[in-house]
Amino acid sequence: MNNFLTPAEISETISKGFGKNRTAMPILRMFILGICAGVFIGFGSYGFTVATANAGAGFEATLAKFMGAAVFPVGLMFVVMFGAELFTGNNLLTVSLCKKDIGWGEMLRNWGIVWVANLVGSVALAWLMLHSGLYGEAMVAKAIGIAEAKVAIPLIEVIIRATFCNIFVVLAVWMQAGAKDVVSKIFAIWFPIMLFVLSGFEHSVANMFFIPMGLFVGADITWGQIFINNIIPVTIGNVIGGAILVPAVAYYSYCHCQVPKKD
Repeated sequence: MNNFLTPAEISETISKGFGKNRTAMPILRMFILGICAGVFIGFGSYGFTVATANAGAGFEATLAKFMGAAVFPVGLMFVVMFGAELFTGNNLLTVSLCKKDIGWGEMLRNWGIVWVANLVGSVALAWLMLHSGLYGEAMVAKAIGIAEAKVAIPLIEVIIRATFCNIFVVLAVWMQAGAKDVVSKIFAIWFPIMLFVLSGFEHSVANMFFIPMGLFVGADITWGQIFINNIIPVTIGNVIGGAILVPAVAYYSYCHCQVPKKD
């Protein structure tokens, strides 16, 4: 017996189990699980900040970035294992849409509620971290640096980085859906998420923690810059990569495949 699913089987699992279950969820439950996902990704973002706060330059900085990238995927592991609702992962709902297992209204309802809930959870965690006493001088400097750098990325560049990011995220969700045990799911999540963080790509929900955290500790930015310069264009890029590019290839490649029946 294989301990993993074929790509065609994963496509069917994503469409019916992942897509239909999420869109049929009551609004309050969806919102609460969305808040949880924002908090979980925020914890991963906080871990990245801890790992990189005291790094120097050159190879030391690269090693620290790798360590931060190695810690960050714990956030998505929490999301998957707890069954939380993450906007970027839920971009895969377009697979269900293409297969007509859900409708446009169901998908957009989920995306809208989950996006707002992720924002609430991320910002709430940032506010609590502000009052936790954990942000010393090095942490404050790092948080400010991250936030100010993110709002300064040019529009086209930030959209491209966000597109690449969510290709990695939805592929991580795709691969873990094909795994049948917890350890396999952890490895399926860790490698692509580690790589997107190390590469410097842009994740809308992570930035919902990173940038407000920087603002709270003194970054010279505004809420308008947070949304106009980063969160909104990053969300657009995430949708391009995670809701259009990967699902389009998956639908074209596997929608007509006949999934073998299990004996």
